[in-house]
Amino acid sequence: MIYYISGGERSGKSRYAMELALGLSENPVYLATSRKWDADFEKRVERHKNERDERWETWEVEKLIGKLDISGRVVVLDCITLWLTNWFMDLEQDIDACMKQGKQELKQLFGQEGTLIIISNEIGMGGHAESHIGRKFTELQGWMNQFVAKSADKAVFMVSGLPLQLK
Repeated sequence: MIYYISGGERSGKSRYAMELALGLSENPVYLATSRKWDADFEKRVERHKNERDERWETWEVEKLIGKLDISGRVVVLDCITLWLTNWFMDLEQDIDACMKQGKQELKQLFGQEGTLIIISNEIGMGGHAESHIGRKFTELQGWMNQFVAKSADKAVFMVSGLPLQLK
């Protein structure tokens, strides 16, 4: 089963995903994909860690998520945006290479008998990015979100902490 949860920054995506996971499993997995880019980001990571109690198992994987064994598990993947950022930077902003690698990794997870709750940001709903690199990443994010949403069994869009059922 694949759940896809998208929305803007601070829309309640992670909280919703974690509540869903705890409703499905007594010991879910939190798959953290972010890099610790700077001190502010490290504080954000610590805040997220403090939101989880002893029921949670945490896996920190920056890119190669397809090799993880999620069989029989409930896994919250938080999040596609940060995971894509890692690929985007390492592959020198090559959108085609990012899509190819990203889809390959995700398809490996999608083929397993586990429950995935995938969080992603909708970054293309505001103004256009000022930089070329920002516009390229917004396109990449939008295309990957479409791929994940199409693959998902259920999709939710979060607005102001409220879930809107899409699929």
